This record gives sequence, structure tokens and C-alpha cells, in this order.
Amino acid sequence: MTQPNILVVDDDPEICRLLGKYLEGQGFRCQLAANRRQCQQRLADSRVDLVVLDVMLPDGSGLDICRQIKDEKPEVAVILLTALKEDVDRIIGLELGADDYLGKPFNPRELAARIRAVLRRGSPAAAAKDGETAPVYRFEGFAAVPERRSLTGPDGEEVPLTGAEFDLLMIFLDRPGRVLSREILMDLLHGRSVDPFDRSIDVTMSRLRRKLNDNGVFRLFKTVRNGGYQFAARVDRDDDGSGEARP
Repeated sequence: MTQPNILVVDDDPEICRLLGKYLEGQGFRCQLAANRRQCQQRLADSRVDLVVLDVMLPDGSGLDICRQIKDEKPEVAVILLTALKEDVDRIIGLELGADDYLGKPFNPRELAARIRAVLRRGSPAAAAKDGETAPVYRFEGFAAVPERRSLTGPDGEEVPLTGAEFDLLMIFLDRPGRVLSREILMDLLHGRSVDPFDRSIDVTMSRLRRKLNDNGVFRLFKTVRNGGYQFAARVDRDDDGSGEARP
């Protein structure tokens, strides 16, 4: 099995060295970059599965790099490293499509766990095998295939979703009609408890609504005051062509 290739981008050489050594000890292949130029060179020269990206770099913003990566190589996952006080950067990074974030200082073990979780979201092992029928979730003209991590809109065009957006959608499609609190969603999506000041769930919800043309209409998602979010549309799950309904 091919080891995932991780690119660590941080202008602190000691952090880079320690993270590179630790991640290699955890079974990853690891490359290092100290600035935007080196990051772009590594991405151009080799296949990279995930970028661990510091927001503050000497020759440019990590947010700009995140935007460029998601525009040019959407299959490459991004985990942002931000200072604990940089809430605005975290929110902007999520809006740009970052798959996760981690505040500095952090435990390398937690970073490794986050990397594995993000890579599992888009793992080829999750794709449907040839000859097998992949289950399809249908709602309001949309069709979601979790094994292929694809969402098709009513117009037949694919809706581009980030890993976090698709995972959040699947949480709701598996639980239609249930009111899910931010705490539950944070635990299911990221495997951690919610911080009172953490707005990542709300940001991801806002992006998902916008991409599903539900922003301002709310025919799919409802916000329940003091409760959380509810997927209000009917969901039909088709495993074998039978069109089994899931109310």
C-alpha cells in the first residue's frame, strides 16, 4: 500500500524538522517547505495527498495558498495551522475549502489523527468496486453517492463539495428529520467537542447551503433555535434499484 505523501509548510525550521520526523514515524512520507515558493515547487514536482499549511508565511498568506491549491488541485487536502487567536483566519480558511484546522501550539499526535481522518474521507478504498451497486441518496432532485463522494444536482451537473461539506451532508442524509446540535455535528464531523467560540460548523453549513442553492430558501436545511440544524427534505436511499424510501 502506498504511503500517503504529506507536505508540511512552515517557516519555522525546527517545527518542520520535528513534524517531518514524527509523521514519518507514523507511516507517512513527508516533504518540507519553508515558504510559498517551495510549497508550489513541491506540489508541481510530486504527488501530494495532503498539505499541513501554516497561515503565516514570510512570502505570502497561507490562506492565499489554500485558495490556489483548492482551485488548481482540489483533490489535495489541506489542514491549516493557525495561532489560537486567529479565529478569523480559521473561518476564512474553511470558506476557502480547507478540510480542517489545528491551533498552535498543538500535539503532533493530534495532527497525525487529523491527517488520517481527512485522508479517510477521500480514500480510494471508499470508492465502489467495479460491478457493485453503490447506494444512492436522492432528495429534491439531487443524488449523492457516498462511495464515490459525488453529488449531482437537479440539472445533472456535479456539485463540487469539499471533504468536510460532503461529510456534513452525509451526516444529515443518514438522519433525515432529526435535529442535530452543533455539539453532535462537531463530534460526528471532526471527532472532537465543540468550543463555544468555534464557528466551523456554522461556516461549513453556510457553504453547503449555498452550493445546494438553499441559502435564504431553507427548503432543505432548517435552523432550529437553541437546537441546531435539521434536514427537512425527504430522503430516498436506493441500494439495489428498489428506491427504498427513508422518510
